[in-house]
Amino acid sequence: MARTWFITGTSSGFGRLLTERLLARGDRVAATVRKPGALADLQASHGDRLWITSLEMTDSDAIRAVIDKAFAELGRIDVIVSNAGYGLFGAAEELGDSQIRDVIDTNLIGSIHLIRAALPHLRRQGGGRILQVSSEGGQMAYPGFSLYHATKWGIEGFVESVRQEVAPFGIGMMLVEPGPTSTNFGGSLVSAEPVNAYANTPVGDLRRAFSEGSFELKGDPAKIVEAMIASVAQDPAPRRLTFGATAYASIRDALQGRLAELEAQKDAALATDIDA
Repeated sequence: MARTWFITGTSSGFGRLLTERLLARGDRVAATVRKPGALADLQASHGDRLWITSLEMTDSDAIRAVIDKAFAELGRIDVIVSNAGYGLFGAAEELGDSQIRDVIDTNLIGSIHLIRAALPHLRRQGGGRILQVSSEGGQMAYPGFSLYHATKWGIEGFVESVRQEVAPFGIGMMLVEPGPTSTNFGGSLVSAEPVNAYANTPVGDLRRAFSEGSFELKGDPAKIVEAMIASVAQDPAPRRLTFGATAYASIRDALQGRLAELEAQKDAALATDIDA
């Protein structure tokens, strides 16, 4: 059955590939881009099954207006894909104030506003599905990505809470957690000006791996997109889908480590309750 999808960040990466696959299978897509004309080739091939508008994810008023317009013009929208975002690399003290604000405004606050704007429409139509693109970095952390991780851990907490709020309305919410994947994430990565003190630290090691091309990218974006599309048929919606061997291993290690640390301080935790 054909569905209508609303997807942010469709100029490249997962958003572009997802748009291509959905149109090819006969679905309808409302796509947002930052640069007009980014999807001109798809528009020429698929006509009115592709609805395109420009959107800056740091503009909350624009987000609400675009969501309202999409529902008004397209009617029912079955799936919202919050995909727009980018990476910021650098040790915490290397990062500039504007870099910090921009990545939080885009990745975290923009995603929050998008979901909030869509919820009234999804409630009124009796349900729908929201896919929030997160990352393995929503449950573990690499050195040098502190602010990127802050946005992903933040949006995961938001979705975990809102998922419970809207389940009674038939709205399913799912977190998508890909590991390192051969998209253009590296090409759009914003990097801070290096501080020499970090040259021989884990941050410096990772910086060299990026520059030398030795950071391994195992994920297949085409397979990930197909799995995302297939997940919409699952009922209830999975809370999370982790994609890639690297993501599976890194998240598993992180969760096991946190659980071991929690169990190690169990007695101290229980000892701080009010005496019966």
